Amino acid sequence: MKNILFVCTGNSARSIIAESIINNEYSNKFKAYSAGSNPTGKINENIKLYLTKMKNFNLENYSSKNFDIFLNKKFNINHVITVCNSANKEVCPVWPNNNQIIHWDIDDPVSKFQNSNEKQINEIISETYDIISKKIKILLENEN
Repeated sequence: MKNILFVCTGNSARSIIAESIINNEYSNKFKAYSAGSNPTGKINENIKLYLTKMKNFNLENYSSKNFDIFLNKKFNINHVITVCNSANKEVCPVWPNNNQIIHWDIDDPVSKFQNSNEKQINEIISETYDIISKKIKILLENEN
């Protein structure tokens, strides 16, 4: 079983989406975790609704937390994947060199929610979900 840690700034949307995809669709070979460099302390409600209602994912044990807790853990993280969007000048954490670090430049869907109706918000989340899902599929296809 390989462990993957997804990291973004707030740990309320992109990293939560990625964590839930791995743990719901690839749990036979992988375990995912997520964290943030400046966590909001809660999963974005729109993201939570989409994942639980549209994808039927169980988010009961998911939370927005600081990546520091993974620096102190003694279990092996095989991949650290940052999903920050440098175009938005977000601060992505620097991770120790002993892990394989991958960066995915993914727009923050939450930043696009303002002045959007429910249908538009779901379209924004769906687009982000599809981008992350495709990147995960490519990553895992290249795993031994």
